[in-house]
Amino acid sequence: MQARSVTVRQLYERRNAYFRLRLLTSPAGLDRPIREPTVNRPGLVLAGFTKYFPHNRVQVIGNVEMHYLRSLTPNQRRTREELLLSHKIPAVVFCRSYFPSTWFLKRAEQLRIPVFRSPLVTMRFINMATLLLEDLFAPTATEMGSMVDILGVGVIIKGESGIGKSECVLALIERGYSLVADDITKVRLFEGREVIGTCPETTRNHMEVRGIGIINVPAMFGIRSIRAEKRLDLVVTLKPWEEGIEVDRTGMETETVKVLGIDIPHVVIPVRPGRDIARLVEVAAFQTKMKQSGYNPAEEFNRRLIARMTADRSEPGGD
Repeated sequence: MQARSVTVRQLYERRNAYFRLRLLTSPAGLDRPIREPTVNRPGLVLAGFTKYFPHNRVQVIGNVEMHYLRSLTPNQRRTREELLLSHKIPAVVFCRSYFPSTWFLKRAEQLRIPVFRSPLVTMRFINMATLLLEDLFAPTATEMGSMVDILGVGVIIKGESGIGKSECVLALIERGYSLVADDITKVRLFEGREVIGTCPETTRNHMEVRGIGIINVPAMFGIRSIRAEKRLDLVVTLKPWEEGIEVDRTGMETETVKVLGIDIPHVVIPVRPGRDIARLVEVAAFQTKMKQSGYNPAEEFNRRLIARMTADRSEPGGD
């Protein structure tokens, strides 16, 4: 697991259509690091109070801050703006289409502090930016395996090389399900409670099929055959069939595997010639979906079996 290093450029380029940010300075400072996954309104600093100032955050100037600056004399305003820019802040965003003073832009340019302008109201920008920053700062990892969306259940299929992962995934795609990632799946932790899987940019929309080569999945099966990302709900490991291998026969106890610190249900499926592995993975996904909705057929069967045994013992002549 590794925490991501986030820069102002990532905030600027990611979903900028939503933020509608306009860069007012040169792009020289876009690689400045953002060290905290939230933003700050620097009203106290502009008023002269710098203790506990969270300078590692993106600074947002809104309606209140602008009206306060406009209430100051030119010399006072320059002093307070200098006080803000003297800290190693990542960037400054002026909301509500407010425009900074000429001196502020010139000084920020000298210090290579990016300055942006957005037409969004302050609180809307803060909410959207906080969500994006939390996503950018989320811990990430790489899982060796292919990921498929089976009726809303995100499944990573793992196994040693040559065991048939790609053939299994291809059969699932042919049945109308969606490919998320082939062979290597990037995962990130969302809000500390969900694991989201996606595909590396270089291999997106493609998969390797032994004996055939690289295929373009949406070109061959249609746009519905791919999905950009999906929550991980199940990990399936394919293992060669061996005599004496321990395999869960009832499903009473749900095995789990940790991915980014989160327990994910785990199923081991033995592979041997003649077994329809894609169908078994499909059923495992359906089973996971039923358990998520609160229904466990193994537990129901166990209750019925216990009830039957209890009834037999209560009958005359029972042991």
